[in-house]
Amino acid sequence: MSAISIKIRLPYQHLVAIGPGKADLLEAIDKSGSISAGARAMGMSYKRAWDLVDAMNKSFREPLVVTVTGGSQGGGARVTSFGQDVLARYRMMEAKANQSIIQDAEALAELLQPLPS
Repeated sequence: MSAISIKIRLPYQHLVAIGPGKADLLEAIDKSGSISAGARAMGMSYKRAWDLVDAMNKSFREPLVVTVTGGSQGGGARVTSFGQDVLARYRMMEAKANQSIIQDAEALAELLQPLPS
């Protein structure tokens, strides 16, 4: 992959509905089944992760992440099927955007200073 990539952010009112960090967080929550474990995997605080999830859930017509409380296994969280669809569409947009600039990005990257030995 080229040294250059496009970062896509979808604004909604005063929020960013989804962007690269929120997409990564959705994947981490999906993998771990927990907002706190997803946050730890990304090196962020639980509060920061919760705020990002809250912003996503407020931005879209349906929640992207739902929480499950208590029980013998403790609580958890899951990415909804709607959230899976949003994430898949976002990742497809990223891939298409990056693919569309690959030749120009590689040509531009050739103009960078060489890395020190």
